[in-house]
Amino acid sequence: MSTVATICASCPAGRAGLAVTVRERLEPLGVTVRETDCMSGCARPSTLAFRATGKVTYLFGEITEADLPEIETFARLYMASADGAFPDARVLGGLRLKAIARIPG
Repeated sequence: MSTVATICASCPAGRAGLAVTVRERLEPLGVTVRETDCMSGCARPSTLAFRATGKVTYLFGEITEADLPEIETFARLYMASADGAFPDARVLGGLRLKAIARIPG
């Protein structure tokens, strides 16, 4: 089951090239990093989504390069989880405050 991280290319961080940096950090972990034109997260721009077949999908907003260590940690935990759900959001670190949506798998 492959994990995909998608970055909004039209958000400020996307236009600044965040996808390149995220790709460099996550692809060695086994995460495919993609860009898309718009993820409709404009109220909290610079969005990043994580999804995998059969798992909860997460959408985060207001992502910056400062979030990269927590994004890496999240990616590892997400890939190790059977369903992508976490009973305690504290494992997400500061990303839990940037969560826009958690969509059932």
